[in-house]
Amino acid sequence: MNPFTIRRRHFLGTLAALTLYPALAACSQDPEPLPFEGNDITGSGLGQDLAMPDTQGHMRTLADFKGKVLLVFFGYTQCPDVCPTAMLEISQAMELLGDQASHVQVVMISVDPARDTPEILQAYVELFDPRFMGLTGTPEQLDKTARSFKAFYAKEPGPSPNHYAMNHSAAFYLLDQNGQPRALLGPSLTPEDMAHDIRLLLDAA
Repeated sequence: MNPFTIRRRHFLGTLAALTLYPALAACSQDPEPLPFEGNDITGSGLGQDLAMPDTQGHMRTLADFKGKVLLVFFGYTQCPDVCPTAMLEISQAMELLGDQASHVQVVMISVDPARDTPEILQAYVELFDPRFMGLTGTPEQLDKTARSFKAFYAKEPGPSPNHYAMNHSAAFYLLDQNGQPRALLGPSLTPEDMAHDIRLLLDAA
């Protein structure tokens, strides 16, 4: 199956799941609506149980990123084209932000912890931007964190036990400086669109 077809299908599936939260999105305590290019997920509560070790072994939660705009992506280093395309586009968005990029943290969470060792994941994210962070841990840690984001991932068997693919959600989750989910940046967005949505949060702070 075409990887971009897979990407669109799982992105739409994620959007469908988010329709479960209309009452929350209308809550008066939520931040003021912003004109995102991505899909507004304010009030959804996504990602609040993020808890994964980084490539240095330090456990990371949303509290570690307080004060920064956070972008979370689920992928894996042996992904043939969806992941590198997404990571390249977000690195281009960071370039467009200029000095404001210092107030942004991009995090890639591996959906393939069996193969993505801390060393491999660190080398991978640094290919796109040395400021990017990788998180990889146990299957149980991944499951809890992915459930918190309602992120999809599934193993697709290959010709041998060590040669397989991972189907997964392919959108960036955009969270504000207080760790609240604000927008889902899907694969149809350009780096310019991504930079626009990130800048909305930076300028609103």
